Amino acid sequence: MPPSERFTAEVAVVGAGPAGLCAAIALASAGIETVLIARASPADNRTTALLASSVTALDTLGVWPRCRDQAAPLEVLRLVDDTSRLLRAPEACFQAAEIGLDAFAHNIENRHLIAALEQSAAELPALSRIYDDVRDANIAADHVSLHTRNGQTIDAALAVGADGGKSVCRAAAGIETQGWSYPQTALTFTVSHTRPHHNISTEFHTPSGPFTTVPLPGQRSSIVCVVDPSDAAHLQNLREDDLNAEIERRSHSILGKVLAEPGHGAFPLVAETARVFAANRVMLAGEAAHRIPPIGAQGLNLGLRDAATISELVIAARCDGGDIGGDDVLARYDTLRRADVTSRTFAVDLLNRTLLSSFLPIQGARGLGVYLMNSIGPLRRAVMREGVAPAASQPRLMRGEALV
Repeated sequence: MPPSERFTAEVAVVGAGPAGLCAAIALASAGIETVLIARASPADNRTTALLASSVTALDTLGVWPRCRDQAAPLEVLRLVDDTSRLLRAPEACFQAAEIGLDAFAHNIENRHLIAALEQSAAELPALSRIYDDVRDANIAADHVSLHTRNGQTIDAALAVGADGGKSVCRAAAGIETQGWSYPQTALTFTVSHTRPHHNISTEFHTPSGPFTTVPLPGQRSSIVCVVDPSDAAHLQNLREDDLNAEIERRSHSILGKVLAEPGHGAFPLVAETARVFAANRVMLAGEAAHRIPPIGAQGLNLGLRDAATISELVIAARCDGGDIGGDDVLARYDTLRRADVTSRTFAVDLLNRTLLSSFLPIQGARGLGVYLMNSIGPLRRAVMREGVAPAASQPRLMRGEALV
């Protein structure tokens, strides 16, 4: 989009992460005049485990064929208690085939996912792009005015705030957040290794947090290592050979010799949730709406369900001749997303806190829970289905249904 003073659109999406791109693509695919405001995505060496329902949504939008060859299926999830506690949980394995799936999820490097989303977005006539940051926003009775750092103004009936944890859109809408932090830091690595992963993701539960190996195509995997901050600083300062040896030790050599690829991420663990997910002609998506620890592959998948729900509601309101940024649409969005986000945040928080707890009854309860899930078939299958496709939130895109 060339420089100019002012633009108008039906919907303005702020933020070009996966949630923002997915929302913009879904809306524009339905012919809704959409503008996407964000600079080009920075280099991202992280990976994302896209749950089966998220893959279905991306496939429905035509994005998945562009990147599926760069993704590896997660066919088996393995949980290992890697503590020396008196009451340890038994090892548990969950197989996707047991609930009729080829894979629980597909793990993909974010750079490949974002590239596929960007390619799809560039082909949509109803989608315009402004490569700039939103400086501030003003909300009127019938529209939102977004002002970029380069002096452009975009007027829209609805703004989708997918602009991260320090969301300008959220602040403009007057939406507050609530949350807490954990005494943990998540380190992320991509490694090559000498043994095949057999499409198995293994999660070692240590006293400081999970150490998780997640398959990538070929003999490569992504690693998420949750540790206390002092240990994180130590790991980040290790020489290359020492870091490789430490990753191999923590993974109990199940991948053989490992070689960490250049670049890694470090993220303090926090949980933060917006008090409402929509208000004053602004809908929040992704980390602007919620942030949870990288445990159980929930964070980005929640953001994709945000995007799918937004597009479904906006398209329906437009077809009915209603106000796409009206209070009734915003309230409906908040209601639909509340149960999903709350239940996922609670589950991740519970799993993390029970792992960190030194209280013996809590350790025993955790071990009993894992034992029951592993031993009782109907319970195990119910937990697996809920983890992949939550009953509280299955937008049409996640079911493979076209929005128009």
